[in-house]
Order: sequence, then C-alpha cells, then structure tokens
Amino acid sequence: MKTEFLTKEQAQESRKWILVNAEDQVVGRLASKISNILRGKNNPSYTPHNDCGDFVVVINAEKVKFTGNKLEDKVYYRHTNHIGGIKKDTPKELLADKPEQIIIRAVKNMMPKGNLGTQQFKKLKVYAGTEHPHQAQQLIELGAN
Repeated sequence: MKTEFLTKEQAQESRKWILVNAEDQVVGRLASKISNILRGKNNPSYTPHNDCGDFVVVINAEKVKFTGNKLEDKVYYRHTNHIGGIKKDTPKELLADKPEQIIIRAVKNMMPKGNLGTQQFKKLKVYAGTEHPHQAQQLIELGAN
C-alpha cells in the first residue's frame, strides 16, 4: 500500500466553512478543537506538510468561559517594542475591550510556528457577537460536544 497525500489543489477544493458558537465554552478546550480543524487533523486525508484544514468562523466570543480563577489571575503579556514597553492584560479586561483577542491568542499559541502555521491561522475568523459577514458561504455548524 502506498500512502496518498493531498496536493495543494485537492486540499483547496475540499475546504469547508465551519461555524463555532463559543457561548458557554471553555477557552482552552474550544481553542484546541479550532486548531485541529484549522490544521485539518479532523479530516481522514490529513497531510502534515500541506494546508488541508477548513475555514472556521467563531461567533459569541464575548460569552466564553474560564475555569477556576483564571478570569482574574491569568495574565496576557505583550510588548510595544520600546524600552520598558511591556503591557499586561487580564482576561476580564480583554473581555471588556476586545473579546476576540482571547480566542485568537489561545488558538494562535496552539498552531505550529512557521510559514505553514501562519497560513493555516489566517483561515480563522472571530466575532464578538452573533453577526458575521460570511453568510454567503455554506456554514456547517460544529456540534457543542
């Protein structure tokens, strides 16, 4: 038997658009499901060296949950590239200002680092509310399991 790998063109033809409702979902568990879909690991024709994943649209990002005391205790760091420019944010602050960033950061850290991971990550679309501009694509709703 010979292992068959998907080519780039075959992978692009078989891409789907998946809708994920983040309401009352735990951030880490949701991010791991999303990263597997973006990479294509949920498909039987998974090819590690090709971008064979699907597009993911996440809605209701502001209604995501954290377990334990992570809402107050967890700290997100970023740097402004100036001397002494380190900034800290807690999930509570991010939920108030930019709730999409919580899911974006969680998924990005679960993706492979490099050109392929960047290409796969660009297929993620996150929205705070229920409205999104991807109505034209035939969205397949991901079950809340």
